[in-house]
Amino acid sequence: MSKTTSQRPQSGGPARSTAAGVTIGKLARAAQVGVETVRYYQRRHLLAVPHSARGGVRRYPSEMVDRIRFIKRSQSLGFSLDEIRELLRLEEGGSRSAIRKIAATRLTNIRDKLAALKRMESALADLLRECEHANSVAPCPIITALSVDPQDVIFSPNVARAA
Repeated sequence: MSKTTSQRPQSGGPARSTAAGVTIGKLARAAQVGVETVRYYQRRHLLAVPHSARGGVRRYPSEMVDRIRFIKRSQSLGFSLDEIRELLRLEEGGSRSAIRKIAATRLTNIRDKLAALKRMESALADLLRECEHANSVAPCPIITALSVDPQDVIFSPNVARAA
């Protein structure tokens, strides 16, 4: 994404219409999103709304494709639209420390989610092993564990049982 602000419209203000601009449909296709996605990003102040040209047709600068791609890549890394809007605002102002802080917070969140997923994986693997080795007359520990209030369940390394 270019660091110059002269090529990219500010997120909150209207974009300059150029003769070389593209329609919203062409913009959406080039960025591989739907027209409604472009409009949604405009409502969320991630993309500027250009002035209508003659005939009421809005023309979008081709650089807006890069901005949409930035938004989509950021979303794929787990950034919220509010965080993305802040990243775009900060990028235009060049505040690297603030950008790093937002990215570091997102990385911490991802690591926390990974740790939670590892705990879930371990608990489910333990339940699966327990179910495989349980007496066929007894209820499967997976069903038992999922049927009780989570606060009443004690997870040991190999067994989940009601307290």
